[in-house]
Amino acid sequence: MANLLIIRHGQASFGADNYDQLSPLGQRQADLTGEFLRQMGTRFSAAYSGDLSRQRETGQRVLDRLEDTPDLVIDARFNEVQTDEQIDVMMPILIERDPRFADLVAAMDTDTKSFQKIIETVFNYWVSPECDIGGIQSWADYSGGVVSAFEGAMASAQSGTDTAIFTSGGTIATMVGHVLKLTSDRVYEFYEPVFNCSITRIIFNSRKCSLSTFNDVGHLHLMSAQLQERLVTYR
Repeated sequence: MANLLIIRHGQASFGADNYDQLSPLGQRQADLTGEFLRQMGTRFSAAYSGDLSRQRETGQRVLDRLEDTPDLVIDARFNEVQTDEQIDVMMPILIERDPRFADLVAAMDTDTKSFQKIIETVFNYWVSPECDIGGIQSWADYSGGVVSAFEGAMASAQSGTDTAIFTSGGTIATMVGHVLKLTSDRVYEFYEPVFNCSITRIIFNSRKCSLSTFNDVGHLHLMSAQLQERLVTYR
């Protein structure tokens, strides 16, 4: 058997002009995740990342803490779901279809829960069979790319080795959904709760793969207590 560790990026710069970069806390989360893996004796035979800055920096910071690390392979198929694009295109359509959604939109500037429900509604419409909207990446194209990259990483791994993928919450949920053979309407429930720098572990061989752990931040909880720092975040 081999191990695939899927690691979400550290906290990004929410509210800044450029969201796609690690915040100081996100950098700290990535460094300490690498330190944890070093103490555990982890040695990656291969490491992959999407091409988003927050994914690449997380990957490199983790690898910099380890010994005998491979080069970080950049693969855009591990990029995040394009939420902003989906909201821009689909929000007017969903407002017309559902008055309750229109109420969420009216409240989103003052209510963070409303905004989260908007993301959920848009995502679930995007993955549904009834969504046929041009001008944005389709769920079939996105998920097909994620699964192809995921399976390629496993196919390249040898038995007994560890492989890393540094990516984002929606992509992690898509890979987990593939492993668990979920229908598309179940994917979002694995998207929303993903912590920054969480570790999801897949164990696999040439015949099968299984979800071993999902969204594990035990290392950050432990280091939070040891260092008296707040290290566990969703966003």
